[in-house]
Amino acid sequence: MVNKPSGLLSVPGRGDDKADCLVQRVRIDYPDALIVHRLDMETSGLIVLARGKEAHRALSMGFQNREVAKRYVALVDGLLEPACGEIDLPLIADWPRRPRQKVDFEFGKPSMTRFHVLAHDIERHLTRVELHPETGRSHQLRVHLMSRGHAILGDALYASPVVQAKANRLLLHAEYLEFAHPDGGETISATCPAPF
Repeated sequence: MVNKPSGLLSVPGRGDDKADCLVQRVRIDYPDALIVHRLDMETSGLIVLARGKEAHRALSMGFQNREVAKRYVALVDGLLEPACGEIDLPLIADWPRRPRQKVDFEFGKPSMTRFHVLAHDIERHLTRVELHPETGRSHQLRVHLMSRGHAILGDALYASPVVQAKANRLLLHAEYLEFAHPDGGETISATCPAPF
């Protein structure tokens, strides 16, 4: 597992200017490393990589079968209520405005996020929230929170200019991962506190 900084791609993008990425950096020390899942470029936090094809297959199946526990932390605009709950909204690519995603009740794929408010900052009109995605759709946490009227601070895609300007980066961090080790099934977990 590695802690990806905000602003770094998980995998190479299109063009020479997007070749620098997490997986390439890890392969300097571990040439057999394979990416199992991704985080948005702007999101920081824990990513697990596999050492070799068999481990990659087993870990990928764990993610696909929703056997991996994931926890994120975000700072959002406004005072999110209630203190905990679920956001169950189907998501689909917003093709004319790619890479944006959108809620679509007719064609969207099922998407579920559980949330728990950690703290309200009344003076700054912000909420620190813990997020547990049950599914792993692109931009799921960002769109789900925005759909509730609580965009993540610093979000260049979904927040208003005022909310975007409240932070110099997307304040979303993958804080915790727990999964079965592909060789023997031992429970592996790691926590990496949010840097904000």
